[in-house]
Amino acid sequence: MADSCEKNYVYLDKIHSPADIKELDNEAILVLAEEIRRELVSVVTENGGHLASNLGVVELTLAIHKVFDSPRDHIIFDVGHQSYVHKMLTGRLDRMNTLRKAGGLSGFTKRDESEHDCFGAGHSSTSLSAALGFAMSDKLRGSDAYTVAVIGDGAYTGGMIHEALNNCRKDINLVIIVNENEMSISKNIGRFAKNLSKIRNKSGYFKTKKATGAFLKHIPLVGRHMFRFVRAVKKSIKNMLYGSNYFENMGLTYLGPVDGNNYPEVEGLLREAVKLGESVVVHIKTKKGKGYAAAENAPEIYHGMSPSSAEKSEKQNFSRIMGDELLRLAEKDDSVCAITAAMGDGTGLARFRERFEKRFFDVGIAEEHAMTFSAALAANGMKPFFAVYSSFLQRAYDNVIHDVALQGLPVKILVDRAGINASDGATHHGIFDVAFLSQIPNMKIYVPITEASLRAAVDEAYAYDAPCAIRYPNGVECERVVREFYPSGVDGRLSARRNYTSDDAPECVIVTHGRIVTEALAAADLLREKGISVGVILLEVLKPYGDTADTVAAMLPKGGARVIFLEEEIRNGGMGMILSDNLSKYPEMKNKSVSVLAVDDDFVHRKEGESIYSAAHVSAEDIIRAYFERDLG
Repeated sequence: MADSCEKNYVYLDKIHSPADIKELDNEAILVLAEEIRRELVSVVTENGGHLASNLGVVELTLAIHKVFDSPRDHIIFDVGHQSYVHKMLTGRLDRMNTLRKAGGLSGFTKRDESEHDCFGAGHSSTSLSAALGFAMSDKLRGSDAYTVAVIGDGAYTGGMIHEALNNCRKDINLVIIVNENEMSISKNIGRFAKNLSKIRNKSGYFKTKKATGAFLKHIPLVGRHMFRFVRAVKKSIKNMLYGSNYFENMGLTYLGPVDGNNYPEVEGLLREAVKLGESVVVHIKTKKGKGYAAAENAPEIYHGMSPSSAEKSEKQNFSRIMGDELLRLAEKDDSVCAITAAMGDGTGLARFRERFEKRFFDVGIAEEHAMTFSAALAANGMKPFFAVYSSFLQRAYDNVIHDVALQGLPVKILVDRAGINASDGATHHGIFDVAFLSQIPNMKIYVPITEASLRAAVDEAYAYDAPCAIRYPNGVECERVVREFYPSGVDGRLSARRNYTSDDAPECVIVTHGRIVTEALAAADLLREKGISVGVILLEVLKPYGDTADTVAAMLPKGGARVIFLEEEIRNGGMGMILSDNLSKYPEMKNKSVSVLAVDDDFVHRKEGESIYSAAHVSAEDIIRAYFERDLG
């Protein structure tokens, strides 16, 4: 790295591929681990990202690359946010200063970034299904390569992990590493458990176990019966004293637990797993934030960090305002409850959880379950508000249709992080929810972008006896938006709003919703400098689109004008496409040319020096270009 000399690294600068790690002894590995932690703290506190989880897996990642041979062996990280150390060890150290920046390294694993990232991830609980696919394809091709899945214990709250476990086979080269850093998975109580763990983690134990089994099975006539009898007795005694083990009950060999921050122990256990030549669960325990006192003491704060350059606002962000509004409703109505899928703090529900613990439900990383659970709460007379990031809501799409909308149940879906989200990249862009929610019959969609309209949306949704969604971005309200669209002051009315009067006749009208209204206003300023009058219509409700079309049609200027529908969501099936189609039947649209400017049929990736809106082709400059181009449809 550019400043590596200043950091005085002994080993880290010399690691250009996993092969370089194999040359180091344990003493050198421990020094390297300390250097990696220094680099992690330096990069993540500057660029933002996931610090605590990566500090916890330093020794584990080193041991994986010492024992296995990437990329021939496949290493898959669940979620991928714990892969920063893996990136450093696989030839990307000199680019770590670009982490999560435009054109730089992704904050997650990404297939087109390195041959060592065999499978991309940004959502939890997908790793074991992917690992099974790699392990089975290797077996079918006759390859003896290993597949290693690194799975944090939190991922086991997601159903996909258990679905994949149900399909695991013993006859494949699969190592499932359970990285326990918060909650206990297996019973591990008392001196017997500790002693049993020590015995099971010694190579002699496995050799003796295999040899004894083979000897018994070869005794003529009674050998196999004796083997089954001994195994049953052993299992019954173990279960009586130690308790049954979930993974062993699924038919998998289980090793551990060991201290995941003790490098020799982790490497030794992984080598034993390889010797077994079958599917093995390796259970390790790591310390989140290891080696950095602040992160060790408060791992939840250092889980996801903002860049040091990020603006700090004294304003309430939309997530916290939403949480406060739910708290207000819950104070007066004991049927109001809040549901989250392991994102209680991120969705602003911390105060609700403290005040109404019995009506707060964190179901873990299980969005599908959360949605159907919410549907049943509503069916039985409760008023459920399910707060979920837009990019995670898509995991529950079937449940929205089948369990909520089809039954007409009044579940309130709070779609947080709506729109494009620059730092976390394509896996976290909230650009699909408008399109897929718009297709669902009787689903109402609110799109507030000021504090006042958000509060009004919550009140209206609370009283609405059908499914609805309130979508809002990560951030705070824009003062200019309030000035332009609330000239008489804020109110509790939800409607489409315009920043021009009925006496005006702008040559161009931009119809938009959400945070991207700021790009519309910027484009309007630039067009006015060219002598073109521009008005902006800000939508606060999208669906029902028929009602929205009625309102917008009445706001359009008479005569010819350019109408640009602008959104930071996917174009196909989105607001612009649906609303422009609805409006095409109105006489007010006569002599008006129409453009729909949205994220076209692609995922959004930023290049170096490029803004996120430019990358999506929906920036102020793109709006101006659309104005001067012929009809884009």
